[in-house]
Amino acid sequence: MEHTAPTTTRPTSSDPAQDPAGRTIPKRLAALLHVVRVLLGHGRRLVETVPERAANVEFATLAAVWGTYAMPAILARLQRGIMRAMALERYLLARAAKGREIGFVYYVDPRERTPAKPPAEPRKGAPPSEEPGSKVPGGRAEPAEPGDDERTPKRPAFDPDDLRIPTPEELDAEVRRRPFGRTILAICMDLAVIPGFCTGHFWNQISDTLTNYGGSFATLFKIREHREISFQKERDKKPDTWSFTWRHPPPDTVRQVLGYMIGEAPILDPPGPRLATAPP
Repeated sequence: MEHTAPTTTRPTSSDPAQDPAGRTIPKRLAALLHVVRVLLGHGRRLVETVPERAANVEFATLAAVWGTYAMPAILARLQRGIMRAMALERYLLARAAKGREIGFVYYVDPRERTPAKPPAEPRKGAPPSEEPGSKVPGGRAEPAEPGDDERTPKRPAFDPDDLRIPTPEELDAEVRRRPFGRTILAICMDLAVIPGFCTGHFWNQISDTLTNYGGSFATLFKIREHREISFQKERDKKPDTWSFTWRHPPPDTVRQVLGYMIGEAPILDPPGPRLATAPP
């Protein structure tokens, strides 16, 4: 009797080494593009599944990362995270088309920076100073932000409690100006991406991105702590939820809530300038 080998479904390829035209793109840029596409696949899946899962008691493990059960706030953050990731993807694809690699930018804690010296009185007829505002001590660069001038009020680069959704034009300008690690951090906080929700391999990729491209783990932990406190205040008013422990969920609970661990092949978006909705 003749036997036929069973047909298996291959997971979506995670190889980020080529663009849609088949050209090899720079290694570091390809790795970052891969991270962005996994985050996009995750964000789009959440938009599809979050409203129907919100009534489950296990949803608390996910809601806690946003700091609220409020669905309008959750959906606003998801929309903003997806739009920001799409803007970053557009920028990376534009660089890839020119074969331009990305450089490392290391985060500098503002408390460790050398205080600025008061400006000296300009000499008569001396040209104005042209010292770039993006330079920081130690030869490490950090793009200047609006409000970096001490004479203007400063606002946080990413305020997780502000639900305003920037325009695509604002996001395009933002991803050009800011270190990639700061953009990835903002995306992760909007799309509820934390270590316990990711495969170990994918969280290592995010960690490397934050470390090498100007992200701040201190900011990540501060936002997480703030949101957990806010979430607990909401939860204290919902006695019907008290029976479920939402902190430090095991992988089985994460898969029950999300349907996957972030970074698993089935939720990768396919390569290409236009990213399709993640498969069901």
